[in-house]
Amino acid sequence: MSALIAVTDLHFGYPHRPPVLKGASFTLHPGERLAITGPNGAGKSTLLQALVGLNRPSSGQIIAFGQVRQQEKDFHEVRRRAGYVFQDPDDQLFCPTVAEDVAFGPLNLGKSPAESMIIVERVLADLRLSAFRDRITYKLSGGEKRLVSLATVLAMDPDVLLLDEPTNALDEPTTERLVDILLGLPQAMIVISHDPHFRRKIATRTLRLEDGCLITPAPACRNAAVPAV
Repeated sequence: MSALIAVTDLHFGYPHRPPVLKGASFTLHPGERLAITGPNGAGKSTLLQALVGLNRPSSGQIIAFGQVRQQEKDFHEVRRRAGYVFQDPDDQLFCPTVAEDVAFGPLNLGKSPAESMIIVERVLADLRLSAFRDRITYKLSGGEKRLVSLATVLAMDPDVLLLDEPTNALDEPTTERLVDILLGLPQAMIVISHDPHFRRKIATRTLRLEDGCLITPAPACRNAAVPAV
């Protein structure tokens, strides 16, 4: 089965700072839910942004949907097919109402207003957010904004989801609701998360970004020896 995304030996550093990515490599296959963890500042968000062309690596290769992606024009298709849900929903929501925010993507893909509203109704119903349709976006709670941010991405019918810390500041019921939603979606996904309980519930595979590289984390020891008294 061919990979949806294949990253090989990716290197990236911000100006006047030490390198962040120092040979990161991984693949994402259809149906996978890949979780990426690692310490703060390890470069997890930097890596996601490189996948959609927001950061340009100094070396290495990104193959997305069967094509090598290097130049700005190469990433136009990637941004359409890989839905990026930002860590801060206020970076994603900017229209007055929820319906307008969810319709924004389909309209920009060339759908008519009538077609876009059909998509809005379907996506909101699928996420059990129909009651939010006419809500004022900036008056939503943090958890509500996160769910609406996901709806805006799903309205574009992406092949892959890129989720950056989706459970930040969520209470337990909203986190469980998000888990149910993600488990019911057909898309492959890459999920950055510090939450081990969330990762265990949704991930089919986990990698840890450490010292600029992606590694398979060691399994937790369940039978640690009890120190002698």
